[in-house]
Amino acid sequence: MPYLSDENEKEILKFWEENKIFEKSVSERPEDKPYVFYDGPPFATGLPHYGHIVASLMKDVVPRYWTMKGYRVERKWGWDCHGLPIENIVEKELGSKNKKDIEEYGIEKFNESCRSKVLHYAKEWKTTINRLGRWADMENSYKTMDKDYMESVWWVFKSLWDNGFIYKGYKSMHICPRCETTLSQQEVSEGYKDVKDISVTPKFKLTNVKEKLGIDGDVFALAWTTTPWTLPGNVLLAVGEDIEYVLVKIENENYVLAKERVEEVLKEKEYEITKELKGKDLVGLEYEPLFPYFKDTENGFRVVGGDFVETDEGTGIVHIAPAFGEDDYQLGKKEETGWVQHVNMDGTFKDEVIDFAGMNVKLKDDPTKTDIEILKWLAKNEKLFSKLKYEHNYPHCWRCDTPLLNYATGSWFVNVTKMKGDLLKNAKKINWSPEHIKEGRFGKWLEGARDWSISRQRFWASAIPIWECKDCGEYKVFGSVEDLEKESGEKIDDLHKHVVDKLTVPCEKCKKQMNRVPDVLDCWFEAGSMPYAQIHYPFENKEKFEKSFPAEFIAEGQDQTRAWFYYLHLIATGIKNSHAFNNVIVNGIALASDGKKMSKKLQNYPDPMKVLEKYGADAMRYYLVTSPVMEAESLSFSEDGVKEMYNNIVNRLWNVVSFYEMYAPGNVILSKVKDLDSSGKPQNDSENVLDKWIISKLHVLLHEVTENMEDYKLVKASRPIRDFIDELSTWYVRRSRDRFKLGEGEDKENAIATLRYVLFELSKVMAPFTPFIAEKIYKKVEGDLESVHLEMWSEYNEKLIDEKVLEDMDKVRKIVELGMSIRKETGNKVRQPLQSLSINNKELSRELLDIIAEELNLKEVKQVDVKFEEKENQRQTSELVIEIDLELTPELKKEGLLREVVRAINIMRKNQKLSIGDEAVVEYSTEDEMLKSVFIDFVDELKASTVTKELVVGGSGEEVEFNGKKLKLSVSKV
Repeated sequence: MPYLSDENEKEILKFWEENKIFEKSVSERPEDKPYVFYDGPPFATGLPHYGHIVASLMKDVVPRYWTMKGYRVERKWGWDCHGLPIENIVEKELGSKNKKDIEEYGIEKFNESCRSKVLHYAKEWKTTINRLGRWADMENSYKTMDKDYMESVWWVFKSLWDNGFIYKGYKSMHICPRCETTLSQQEVSEGYKDVKDISVTPKFKLTNVKEKLGIDGDVFALAWTTTPWTLPGNVLLAVGEDIEYVLVKIENENYVLAKERVEEVLKEKEYEITKELKGKDLVGLEYEPLFPYFKDTENGFRVVGGDFVETDEGTGIVHIAPAFGEDDYQLGKKEETGWVQHVNMDGTFKDEVIDFAGMNVKLKDDPTKTDIEILKWLAKNEKLFSKLKYEHNYPHCWRCDTPLLNYATGSWFVNVTKMKGDLLKNAKKINWSPEHIKEGRFGKWLEGARDWSISRQRFWASAIPIWECKDCGEYKVFGSVEDLEKESGEKIDDLHKHVVDKLTVPCEKCKKQMNRVPDVLDCWFEAGSMPYAQIHYPFENKEKFEKSFPAEFIAEGQDQTRAWFYYLHLIATGIKNSHAFNNVIVNGIALASDGKKMSKKLQNYPDPMKVLEKYGADAMRYYLVTSPVMEAESLSFSEDGVKEMYNNIVNRLWNVVSFYEMYAPGNVILSKVKDLDSSGKPQNDSENVLDKWIISKLHVLLHEVTENMEDYKLVKASRPIRDFIDELSTWYVRRSRDRFKLGEGEDKENAIATLRYVLFELSKVMAPFTPFIAEKIYKKVEGDLESVHLEMWSEYNEKLIDEKVLEDMDKVRKIVELGMSIRKETGNKVRQPLQSLSINNKELSRELLDIIAEELNLKEVKQVDVKFEEKENQRQTSELVIEIDLELTPELKKEGLLREVVRAINIMRKNQKLSIGDEAVVEYSTEDEMLKSVFIDFVDELKASTVTKELVVGGSGEEVEFNGKKLKLSVSKV
């Protein structure tokens, strides 16, 4: 009967819950032996998907293993509660289109609405995580919106402040105009898309070319841009001082551009090059403002040198709008131009931009609309040289999908540059799986990391704990609720913006009133503070934390190398000059079966809960844990792959367990293997080569799994289990069937004892990976404890690995494989006995030769010198040569018929659902003399092989045929 995964697993879930097995697995391990792992919290604003299942699996396998190694592994669940994902849900419900709508609605009401949406799908999360078999303390979960958590975040902020890593700066950063907030380097990296924009090359009329270059007539500089909306803010043109430029004449007008770009820019025009220049010759030229709105800007409208100018694309002349872009901003500062920022933070043109005032520069639904209006204005005013459709990679808001703007604004920063050396030094102490991420994706991100903008101009997040005096410019930073209560004189139960913004504190310097700066913290700051905040450190659990930091283990997806992993590491370096975690496993992405991104809209992947119900959590767990997704590679998820694991792992192993149960009634001899002797070997001490072989295999498996689990290589740790189950089922059990069925005395007891020992140890090996069937097997073989998950991990015993037996059995199986290929290719079925096989090996024991003979249905196996010749009855490898005698004597033919008859009778028994203990009566009739002789000459063999009490000649029955020989058979229960 097949293993009923859903039914059995739900029964085990009930057992775990009723008997508090998870809780016991923690409490029964010593408090002074902690194994700490950090769990990156999900948002409960959507349903769990395969990406969550992959991450949850890693976070369950590793803690289960270290629990069995004797460590206390607390698994505190957490919920991500703050930030734009929640805000956007509320905004959609309210119908708000921008930040002003929220302010009009009321920040307090808005934040409380956000609070109410945080755990919308918590119940569904609990159901899925539980069904997967993941153990986590969801009843005592931490929430990033809780006061205690937020207080620890404040402590982290103040620690960074005290260590000199926080500063206020003014930089060009990416902003989301719809959300009206800055984004971090990592957030920007998440939202790039290939888009089609309009690139424009305007004509900038130079005004002093006669004096500067001795050129008569009108001359225009050609500058190219993919963001036409920035052109009203232009104040400079930049050239590369060592780049070669040319003056070209087209009809009656003269233009300046890089020599290297002439052919591409002017490819459809007739032109004449009239002068060649160096970029430094152009520096100092002046030009008429392209737009009239900011024509009085100080030190503006000049050609200057810029070391960032390139000639890969464009014209070799760069339009500079200092409020929009890092290079532009720095060059504007260097040249001391007046400040021009013609766009509001909500993405609309300011009133000074008369012709376009109030227009949104980059609409989400029509991103080129405003650029087209700019283009039309340029054309109308004869300032447009050319336009072109342009496809490029452009950043979008990772949550609301609005195109981002590169925008100069003020922000609070973590000074990453200042701690860069320590970041790189501390990173060397972390073990990564897969290893290449250490120096690759993570290492390169660290090397290129810039200062982190941590302030957000939003509402639902931890408030920045800085109070500012507008009169004297002093700042005061709070790192605890107690300190703020003392200074403000108010009792504080909530640290959200709408609460703490009402609190004022006295300025120590001028005695005036200080108010909190209005910004909130980037939610990644909260995520990076998780090690401390989840247990309210340092206000509680101080000793506990300091004994167990850094964490032993974390795990998340590859995208977190630039996010959570990075921020954990950065904050730990900033406040403790340490790494935050010792070991990390990085998973890849689960894709749909066609290799495309999983999409709810397209419904291109199976419902996880339905797959779990169909094949069970063990099958899904083993499918995922042995897949490339555990090595930071992509996986095209296949339901067929889960089904295969159910068939080849779960069901196949259960067949072995069922076989064991059948021949170990009452388990009367289990005492022989419950205790081990001083060498660690089962006390039955069997001399049977199959027992020695499977025990050797078991301890090789134990060694391999342990070694790779210690190194956090889940794929290498789990894959050998499949091979072992295959060998246990298709070789050990199949080869030992007669010992179980027909054996007597000590050999039968040894077989049963060995199988019980193997299943007992295997249940422990499999417990971290497939916890349900491991529990089921443990119960079947009567483990001593309440649950396999309360057991200690078994260390492999080198004394139990018999290398000679392993080597010899490998030879035996290779010989059988070669022999089977000869049989197949010469048309000799295995049921047909053959006389002999000769092999050029003289080291195999009689026991092993008997196995070869039985497997290949041979009368004899000879170890002799065999010379290889190109014959159909020979095969060879680099070490072995075998030859089978294919001659069929009448006696062999008769024995072959005996096998066919036995098979036919047993098929009939099975069809009639006769059990192994049901004796039968077999009636037969045939006209074939050889078949008749089979029933006469092999009566005892026939009866024993088919559990038959009586063979009777009779005329009725079902007709069967063997090689043209016809026989009528009927089987009935006695």
